Amino acid sequence: MLFELIRLEFLKSFRSTSFAKSVMVAIFLGFLAIMLLGYLLMAGIFLSRILGELAEGQDPIEVLNSGLIFFFLVEFMYRYFLQKLPVIELESLLHLPISKRKIMHMLLGRSFFSPLSIIALILFTPFAFTEISIQYGVAGAVSWLGTLLFISWTLHWFMLWFKQRFEDSLIGVVIVFVILLLGGGSTYMGWFNLGELVAPFFTLAMSSFVPMAIMLVLCFVGYYMAFSYYLNNAYLEDLAKEEEARFVNQSVGFFARFGMAGELANLEWKLIIRHKKSRTFLMLSAFFLLYGTIFYDNPAYQDGPMRNIFIFVGIFITGIFMIQYGQLFLSWNSGYFDFFLSRRDGVKNLVRGKYLLLLSISLLCFLLSIPYVYFGWSFLLIHLATFLFNAGVMIHLIIYLALWKPKPMDLNKGAMFNYEGVGAAQFLMIIPMMVAPYVIYLPFAMFFNFYAGLAALGTVGIVGIIFFNKLSSININRVLKNRYEISSSFRQEL
Repeated sequence: MLFELIRLEFLKSFRSTSFAKSVMVAIFLGFLAIMLLGYLLMAGIFLSRILGELAEGQDPIEVLNSGLIFFFLVEFMYRYFLQKLPVIELESLLHLPISKRKIMHMLLGRSFFSPLSIIALILFTPFAFTEISIQYGVAGAVSWLGTLLFISWTLHWFMLWFKQRFEDSLIGVVIVFVILLLGGGSTYMGWFNLGELVAPFFTLAMSSFVPMAIMLVLCFVGYYMAFSYYLNNAYLEDLAKEEEARFVNQSVGFFARFGMAGELANLEWKLIIRHKKSRTFLMLSAFFLLYGTIFYDNPAYQDGPMRNIFIFVGIFITGIFMIQYGQLFLSWNSGYFDFFLSRRDGVKNLVRGKYLLLLSISLLCFLLSIPYVYFGWSFLLIHLATFLFNAGVMIHLIIYLALWKPKPMDLNKGAMFNYEGVGAAQFLMIIPMMVAPYVIYLPFAMFFNFYAGLAALGTVGIVGIIFFNKLSSININRVLKNRYEISSSFRQEL
């Protein structure tokens, strides 16, 4: 029966109308995966030398054991964003006369065959048999490497359960933030060193098989958790009921004050929280609010020319959603763009509603960034100036570029390694984000001081806000002028 399920999956792929495109995408992603895994293999081969350079005079094994917990924290994060859930294909299998248990085993087993499952193996195998085996023998190297592999694979099964159980809820976001804060933030802020606390476990693994046995048991427990949850929830009516209950009453009353544009902004908000790709962008915006912690407390950026990087950080923090979501400005509506064409002022109100949504979330990002005042009042001024510049200038530049030959996209697909809707304009968008603020800021900062540059940046932003209607009408008229060409491109097959 397992081979029959595999055969059905192959037939599904071969009979797809987009088979040729899927093959090309698979070849490209396969080449990219092989290239990245090759880099990891080279890093693994030279890992001992790298550790020797980073921690000169210390034992590379001790240094690595102290840092392994941070590797697995990073793995937790990239699995959260990159690892795909297999249950999206249940609808095509549940109606068949096949045991649900066999379907679940097949889907979970297939999910395991991924480049993510061999990252730990490729990275740490050379180190295990060139360094650890010399001091602890081959048995110690196998025990240590086996412990790392079972931890990685336990994260695989745990993430399948976790994403299906909490991905679309606030609880899941809070859990990820807490893990990130307690894991990396605790060491960065000097609360406690998590690496030193966990290092004895990995040290024990080099002289005993007990840690490997413990992680093997946890790996089976993780698989059982994922299997049980998927099996108990593998009913189409349950999935539909959950999806319906999850998104009721998600309107934002504030938007209702802005007429039809506000109603469409409210509709756009519902689109964001109901679809996987847009929801991922929203969550990434929340994560990138922590971007300033990398720079603001680093002495290397406090004085001299390096201080100017704070402008880019402020633009990024207060405008991250505007940059991410705005770069695909009309592609989000590619599936029903014709609906707005058939309504009086439909396209105009759609564009205004998107403006309203982007500005509202950027304002929210600014308010959420206020706690950075802990590092100094100057950082609050940086965020205020960059927010004003984003609201008055950057939003128009981003949307102007996004309207250059927009492409259709499927909202239900994930955001990672999904290039639907992405064109040359999206790659060029980094240019105004990097250059435009500094064109205003640097002359005043060089001839006067840092605060004069911030004042100039904020002043230009205020002027842009004052003339917001005239500036936004440029992009609105551009959409109206090219609406039929845009609509025709959206009808192309994905």
